Amino acid sequence: MTIIKICGIKTLKDAFAAIDAGADYLGFNFYPGSVRFIEKETCAEITSILKKEHPQIKLVGVFVNSSVDEVKDILEACSLDLAQLHGDETYEIFAQLEPNVFRAFRGIPSDVIGYERSEAPAFLVDAAVKGVYGGSGVTANWSAATELAKKYPLLLAGGLTPENVADAVRQVKPWGVDVASGVESAPGEKDAIKMSAFVKAVREVENRK
Repeated sequence: MTIIKICGIKTLKDAFAAIDAGADYLGFNFYPGSVRFIEKETCAEITSILKKEHPQIKLVGVFVNSSVDEVKDILEACSLDLAQLHGDETYEIFAQLEPNVFRAFRGIPSDVIGYERSEAPAFLVDAAVKGVYGGSGVTANWSAATELAKKYPLLLAGGLTPENVADAVRQVKPWGVDVASGVESAPGEKDAIKMSAFVKAVREVENRK
């Protein structure tokens, strides 16, 4: 089964709508430069309820060039399962957060050695957009991602929508897909109908196998 991660959750209402739609993972963005930025305290309020009511859902914190101490503090305060490093973090920072961390690559990495997790997801592949740390709505390089997906259980991100995600799953065959802007009615505002359509499109591909 293809794992579905809906990223950039800002409200409890959107979290519940994403889970109702069929999401497996929820992402919370702690990068202040993002329209999907969430305060630690707000996230902790949301995740405390999710952990009680939907303990099976994996919760991910998205970080861009944060310090190790800040990441660890937020992971603990918000009861998050994983940290997603989406900036220009060094291997030293990555290593200090293992095993509860995975790397997001903006563009196709030339070398993932050292950054791949032994558990899924090994890493995330996003589109390369200058000066933008994810959520750009630009499609990643599916052809190159397909080759990587043969070797690693990766998360595919970048410009996925209810309209194109079925093609992405068929072509790339990723371990999971990650969506943010593609299921929004406005920047940072999730759309329940689009989230349901996104999940349905992924599941229909699997049902045809």
